[in-house]
Amino acid sequence: MAEKKGSTPEKITLLFINKDSEPLFSKKNRALLTDPMDDNNPITVQVLGICSALAITVQLKPAIVMSLSVMAVMGASNVIISMLRNLIPNRIRIIVQLVVVAAMVILVDQILRAYAYDVSKELSIFIGLIITNCIVMGRLEAFALGNGVWKSFLDGIGNAAGYGFILIVVAFFRELLGSGKLFGFQVIPDFIYEMGYVNNGLMLLSPMALITVGIYIWIQRSRNRKLIDQILNHGRIFKLIYKKHLY
Repeated sequence: MAEKKGSTPEKITLLFINKDSEPLFSKKNRALLTDPMDDNNPITVQVLGICSALAITVQLKPAIVMSLSVMAVMGASNVIISMLRNLIPNRIRIIVQLVVVAAMVILVDQILRAYAYDVSKELSIFIGLIITNCIVMGRLEAFALGNGVWKSFLDGIGNAAGYGFILIVVAFFRELLGSGKLFGFQVIPDFIYEMGYVNNGLMLLSPMALITVGIYIWIQRSRNRKLIDQILNHGRIFKLIYKKHLY
């Protein structure tokens, strides 16, 4: 029997990626990885995930472990939710997302307990609180539910990398200036202390983490033209709204 005219051949897929679609690392896909590092950083621009940035950045090692943990959870969760996006009823989508994220967090926590117990003990409840991290749930809801597997994976990795980058920067300065160490090893020479230098104990307190993030935001928004234009546009909008209500 002859095939019907006008029928389109089924697209061949590899790992849920259509071969006829855009390249894996096209400009749009690369933007999913690079934008969260600066222009759309989840901490400094979206102001999400601040709690963990304050709590676990006293030392560099736990900050790096936390960053890798969030990256693993976000990458895997985005992929799973994207694969199930056409099967999840709208009414229970938040519950499904929580179950997926919780399963990934438990898996990461068990791996840390098995291979990095000291760090796992130091991070304590903060690994478990990844379940309620605004960044993780926000990307599942805003992106993974409406996009393909590959894009969702890149989005998860990119946002986790942007989150982790800020954690590592803050932890670097807090540990260095607060204790004169990095990864627990002294890096400031003894002769510096003999000249009168004293570690800044304030850097080990949580308020200094917030101040360090604030300084980073100030530097970022003073040099990034895109963010400056956004602030100016928002200012114009608020001014118009104010005048509308005033008159």
